[in-house]
Amino acid sequence: MEALTIALTKGRLQNDAVNVFKQAGLPCDCLTQASGRKLVLEDPGGDIRYVLAKAPDVVTYVEHGAADLGVVGLDTLMEHGGQVYEILDLGIGRCRFVVAGFPDTSLEPGPKQKRIATKYPAVAGRYFKEKGLNVNIIRIEGSVELAPLLGLSDAILDIAETGGTLRDNGLVVLEGVAELSARLIVNIASMKLKQKEIRRLVERLWGGERP
Repeated sequence: MEALTIALTKGRLQNDAVNVFKQAGLPCDCLTQASGRKLVLEDPGGDIRYVLAKAPDVVTYVEHGAADLGVVGLDTLMEHGGQVYEILDLGIGRCRFVVAGFPDTSLEPGPKQKRIATKYPAVAGRYFKEKGLNVNIIRIEGSVELAPLLGLSDAILDIAETGGTLRDNGLVVLEGVAELSARLIVNIASMKLKQKEIRRLVERLWGGERP
């Protein structure tokens, strides 16, 4: 079996992916035994090499062939795109894109252009364009919930899991945008050159217990 390089999104998604890999019987002890500072980890058997990276970089490494496969959230794929194959919903990292604001917030067209704060301007732009609404999108890098509290925006588009952070800040979900989870992506060339190895890996993941 030719070695495969898999890029994983660092953090909680990495831990969830390791659990899925273990259930599928894939070699991943190197991920649990190594120090937290190593970014490239190799299976002692030589079948798999793991690369740890930030979510947008996972897509970049896979797209350009530095990694054969990657595990990344659908939110990242929707925002950043990338010329890759999305071949499997791993069923982990479940959450959703929502539009949120104060309970009395209206998104209906009015005399003033609505302002939407978000970490995902591409997703927000497409969503509101499809709704036929012309909005002013404001990019935020930190806690996006702060924007309506300070009057910077009328509403936000962000990821929500339980909605606890929204409730703690007096915000509510106004509209659901999309259901999200982690996906297994594959480099286009690797899909041809390492077809047998990738198919074997996907079959093991598909046959494992789903979260």
